[in-house]
Amino acid sequence: MQKSSTPQPAAALDSRQLDLPLFEEPGISPSATPQKPAPQVAPDGSKLRHITLGARSLYYQLKRSSRRSIGFAIDSNGLAITAPRWVTLADIETAITEKQRWIFAKLIEWQTRTEQRALPRVDWKDGAQLPYLGQTISVTLGAPHGLLAFDAQLASLAVPLPPQADPQQIRDRVQGWLQSEAKRVFGERLEVYAEKLGASYRAYALTSAATRWGSCSSDGKIRLNWRLIHFPMSIIDYVVAHELAHLREMNHSPRFWETVESIFPEFREARQTLKHHPPELLPAL
Repeated sequence: MQKSSTPQPAAALDSRQLDLPLFEEPGISPSATPQKPAPQVAPDGSKLRHITLGARSLYYQLKRSSRRSIGFAIDSNGLAITAPRWVTLADIETAITEKQRWIFAKLIEWQTRTEQRALPRVDWKDGAQLPYLGQTISVTLGAPHGLLAFDAQLASLAVPLPPQADPQQIRDRVQGWLQSEAKRVFGERLEVYAEKLGASYRAYALTSAATRWGSCSSDGKIRLNWRLIHFPMSIIDYVVAHELAHLREMNHSPRFWETVESIFPEFREARQTLKHHPPELLPAL
C-alpha cells in the first residue's frame, strides 16, 4: 500500500500495532484510473466521493478518525483518505488537489503493475498445483479411507473428493488444509523464536489481510497472514521474528532491527527476498 500525508501537524507513531507490509510495491486500483470511471461504492459498501481535477475524475473513500493529519493510502481498492473529524471537506479536497501528481502517479503505477502481472489462478481439479512451504505440490482426488493426507516425499495432497467434484469444493478443502497447516506451523515457529527472545506473546491468530504479512499489538497479540504458508520456512521465520521483536520495540528503530537480528541473524536476506518476491508465485486462490 502506498501512503502519504499532508504537511499537517504530524501524528505520533501509533504504537498499538506494528505491521509488516505484504508487498513493498503493490499494484493499482482499477477504481481510480483516470481513464475509467471508478465504481460508486467502496469494497465495504460505503459510497465513494468524487472530485474533478482538470480533465480527470478521481473517486476516493473518505474515513474519519481521531488522527491529527490527513492521510492518503492507495491499494487495490483505490484511493482512501483518512482525515480528522474536524477537517472540512473543502480542506480535504484542497489537500487532494495539492497532492494530485503523487496520487495519479501511484494510481498509474498500480495500473501498470496490474497489467504486467496476471496472477495465476489454480485450476481446481485432479492434478492442480500450488506452492506450499516453498515447493510445488499437486492435488490428488479420491484419497483412500476418506481422509485428507499429505505425502511430503511425493509432494502430493490427497483430497477425499470424487474426480467429478466441483472446483469450489476442491478449493475449499485445500484452502482449509493450508490454513490449518499455517496455524500449526506458525504456532511452532512462534514458540521457537519466543524462547530465543525470552519473551511471551499473549495470543496469535491467522489473518487474510490483503496488504499485511503480520502485525503485533502492544498487548502481545500477534496476527500472521496465512498465505505465508506458500513461502519457504526461512521467510516464515523472518516474519515471526519480526513480529515477536515488536514485543521489545514497538517501532522500526535500529534497536528493533538489532532485536530481530539477535534471534534471526539471516533477517536481511529474508527481508530482501520477501520484499522482491514476485507475487506471481502466490496463486489467486
